[in-house]
Amino acid sequence: MKTKYFSIIWILCSVFALNSCKDYLTEPEPAQVKLSDFFTSGTAAIQNVTGCYVPLMWEYNSTYYSEWFIGDIMSDDALKGGGNTNDMGASYDMENWKTTASNELTMDFYRAQYQGIARCNLALKYVPQMQPDSIMPLSLQERLLGEVYFLRAYYYFRLVRVFGGVPLTLDVLDNSANWQMERASVEQVFSQIVSDLTAAQKRLWRVAKIPDDQRGRATKGAAEAMLMKVHLYMASPYWSKYLTNSTSADNYALAKQWGDSIIMNDSYALNTDYHDQFTEEGENGVESVFEIQYAPVSWGDFGQGNGFTAGNFTQRLVRSRSTKESLTLGDAGWGFDRPTQNLYNEFEAGDIRRDEAILVPTDEQMDDPAETSEEVYLGNRMLNNKYGWYGHMLTHHSRGPLNNKQIRYADVLLMYAETCAELGNTGEAQTALNQVRTARGMATYPGYTYTTTTPTTGDALKDAIRHERRVELAMEAHRWFDLVRWYGGVGNGLDTYMNVTYPATETEVACSHMGKYIAGKHELFPIPEEEIELNPMEQNPGY
Repeated sequence: MKTKYFSIIWILCSVFALNSCKDYLTEPEPAQVKLSDFFTSGTAAIQNVTGCYVPLMWEYNSTYYSEWFIGDIMSDDALKGGGNTNDMGASYDMENWKTTASNELTMDFYRAQYQGIARCNLALKYVPQMQPDSIMPLSLQERLLGEVYFLRAYYYFRLVRVFGGVPLTLDVLDNSANWQMERASVEQVFSQIVSDLTAAQKRLWRVAKIPDDQRGRATKGAAEAMLMKVHLYMASPYWSKYLTNSTSADNYALAKQWGDSIIMNDSYALNTDYHDQFTEEGENGVESVFEIQYAPVSWGDFGQGNGFTAGNFTQRLVRSRSTKESLTLGDAGWGFDRPTQNLYNEFEAGDIRRDEAILVPTDEQMDDPAETSEEVYLGNRMLNNKYGWYGHMLTHHSRGPLNNKQIRYADVLLMYAETCAELGNTGEAQTALNQVRTARGMATYPGYTYTTTTPTTGDALKDAIRHERRVELAMEAHRWFDLVRWYGGVGNGLDTYMNVTYPATETEVACSHMGKYIAGKHELFPIPEEEIELNPMEQNPGY
């Protein structure tokens, strides 16, 4: 899958099925290409579905818009980084609560998800109409449809947790009269996500059944993990306020149901070698539930926009700016996504995950260790170690080959622990939590202490699970979305934390240019203004 995932860059654009010249005057339009002309074989169906994955890879169009610019940098886990505060100004505005509707990063992120949705809608319209053949028997056709339902849900999930309610387009938009549509509510988007994931879960295969050369495609376990995650979001203090047709108790119960299914029926396990998961050799391994696939290629150009690379820009973006052989082999990066001291302090003594997530270069590993150098961002020299790919030369001047870990089994177990704790099933919650801690060589709950500045719930077990999510998934773009669902909204404490407690622990963020986090506004980003011009719709509150 890793080598095949990327070559289908909208293959339909190159399909030309020329009609016979005989009696051409009777044809509707000579040489007209119809979409239905493409969907004539199992090979075409497989190619089209593979193309539905491709927008997940995209990280650059008019600017860089990797999801960690939101998940890490908006949170207390990371600073923007780069050469200085002006480097990637769009993300600097985001982390300082100054995002506007003209922000180019959020616009490109928004549009990339809809590109993925459009591809999914095309496949969902035409693949079911095809007759199974020797290449695509009925069982494979059903699995392919399951993959597309999963991917459409995934794109919408990415949209809803960043922008809230968005237009729901569920069919091929082949007529300009259909381009404009109302913005759906948060509840309607979540409902569609659940519907699509349910359809996917019924059709997808367990990971053990997937051929080795197709690892990386969506599986039944991935759909169940997402169903658990979505219901956990819907049950949370922030997101539940948008719902009228279900309660938090309902959604916690459904989250546990899907957690039970993946844990009991699938073959995932924790990788006891934590580092292995962030190497090429460890990709799509025993702990992998879903990864965005990238390839070690040397072609492409970072200035050409979406779809012109099979590599991962993240490696170059987060890698140290140092050219020292001892750190980057002379192959320097751009120094974005800088871990904070606040995150560093959250790790317990002896936790090997800290040094896997955070690299603190020595003076000898830096070209210039001075506070004013481009290798030190607002007093911070720490680096994202999970995706910096140190010890290797990158395969291209602007990208690397590492997959993006979207769902790991540790994430599944910690979501399950959280769900059980919320339902009062403390025994099951502790068991899931301790599975993760034991695999990482840490003391089991209860019996250990840790330091945190994050708002606490007053429930020791729930707080321990939240702590564990932070250190286990550090620098993997989960943190901001966790903070919002736990503490977002008016009166839930995220405003006090982001305005007072967190800046007090970080000298680099306690400065005059820092904007004020406003509860009820900054949990969501503004709908891009260019999208509102194309499709008039209501803007998010406060923007």
